[in-house]
Amino acid sequence: MTCGHLAAAAAGCDTAFTIDASRVTFGSGALGEVGDRARSYGIRRVALFTDPRIRALPWFAEVAHALAAAGVDAAVFDAVAVEPTDVSFDDAARFARDAKVDGYLSLGGGSVIDTCKAANLLATYPAPLRAYVNAPAGDGAPVPGALAPHLACPTTSGTGSEVTGIAIFDWLALGAKTGIASARLRPSEAIVDPRTTRTLPAAVVAASGMDVLCHALESYTARPYALRAAPASPAARPMSQGANPWSDLGCREAIRLAHAYLARAVADATDTEARTQIMWAATLAGIAFGNAGVHAPHAMAYAVAGRVRDFAPAGYPAESAPLVPHGMAVSVNAPAVFRAFATFQPARHLEAAALLGAETRGAAAGDAGELLAQAIIALSRANGIPNGLAGVGYGEADIGALVAGTLPQQRLLANAPCVVDAACLGALFHAALTYG
Repeated sequence: MTCGHLAAAAAGCDTAFTIDASRVTFGSGALGEVGDRARSYGIRRVALFTDPRIRALPWFAEVAHALAAAGVDAAVFDAVAVEPTDVSFDDAARFARDAKVDGYLSLGGGSVIDTCKAANLLATYPAPLRAYVNAPAGDGAPVPGALAPHLACPTTSGTGSEVTGIAIFDWLALGAKTGIASARLRPSEAIVDPRTTRTLPAAVVAASGMDVLCHALESYTARPYALRAAPASPAARPMSQGANPWSDLGCREAIRLAHAYLARAVADATDTEARTQIMWAATLAGIAFGNAGVHAPHAMAYAVAGRVRDFAPAGYPAESAPLVPHGMAVSVNAPAVFRAFATFQPARHLEAAALLGAETRGAAAGDAGELLAQAIIALSRANGIPNGLAGVGYGEADIGALVAGTLPQQRLLANAPCVVDAACLGALFHAALTYG
C-alpha cells in the first residue's frame, strides 16, 4: 500500500471546528406537520419534488393534504431519476424557474432531495451547472447567497441528504458521480417520518443501511480537523472539516444502531422498532458526515456507480438498470479501505469494530484493520450485499478506469487519514475485487 502518512498537527493547521445542522423533526406521523412547517417559513407556493413511485404511495397524499390544509399551493415535479444526472438536474431547475415558487419540499430518497437542492440553487442563482460543481470536475464556484426555504422529507433510511449540504449526480460525459457541496444547500428543516420505510423493499433497506454505516465509519476515521490547514477565513472552513468531537458522537451511535438493527430491518418490513432505529441512525450519520465528511470508500463508489455496465440489483425498478445503488457501491469498497487505513488510526478502527460486535479485548493495534473489515463483510453478507467489486460486474481489467473515475473526487480523498494517490487507489480497488 502506497498511501502516505499525514504530517502531525503544526502551525498553520486549524484549531476550531464548526457545527452546522438542519432543524430536525423526527417521529411517526411527522409528515402531517409539513403544512404548518411550510407556512412558518412564509411559503405560499411550494415546488414539491418526488418520483413516480412515491407519488403512488400514501405518503404523497398525506403531504399534499397537509399542504392544502395549511393553504399552501403545490407545483409537483415527479420526474426525479432513480440516479440523477446533469441532464435531470437541469430539467428540474427549468421546472423550478417556470413554477415561480417561494419554497421547496422534497419527498423521497437521496435522489429526490439532492435534485430539489440543485433546482433551488439553479433557479435562485441561474448559471450553468458546472459552475457550482466541485473542482476539479467543475468550477467550484461558491453559492452566492441564501436559498429559498427547503423542507426535506426522506422516505429511505440511508443517504442523510435531509441534513447535509451536498447534492450528488452522475455527470454523463465523465462517466462518474460528482456533486455540489455548500452549507447553503443544507435543507432548512428535515421532517423524518419512519413510517415511510414500511413500503421499502428489503434490498433498498440493505443498500441504504450500509450507506449509513459507511457514512459513520468514514466520518469517524476521517482526517482529524486539527490536521487540516486553517481556512483563510472562518467562512471558508469546509463542511468536510474532518473528524471532530461533535460528529464522533453521532458516528458511534449510528454504528451501534446499524449493528443492532440493520439485519432485522432488512428481514422484516413489519419490524417497526428496527426500521425506526435505522431511520434514526441515518439522520445521526447524516448530521455527522455533514460536519466531518466521508473519504475513500465514497470517492471510489462514485466511479463504481458511474461506470456500471450490466448489473441489475434486486428490489430496484427494472427500468433503472444497469445500476449499482449508492450504498452498495460504497460498501463493496469499505472492507479494503478500512483494512488498509487502520494503521493510521488503529484505536478508532478497533473501537468501530467493537461497536459492530467484534471481539476486541486483547487485540493489538495491528489487528484493527482486519477486525473492522471482517465485521463489515459479515454485516454485508447478512444483508445480501454482493461480494466486492466482482459481485457488481467489475474485474481486474477495470481497475485503471475506476482509478481514473475516482481521482477527480479530491473533496473526498483529501478527507482520508492518509495521502491517497493513483497507486494507492489501484491497490485498494484490487483488494476490493472479492473478499474471501
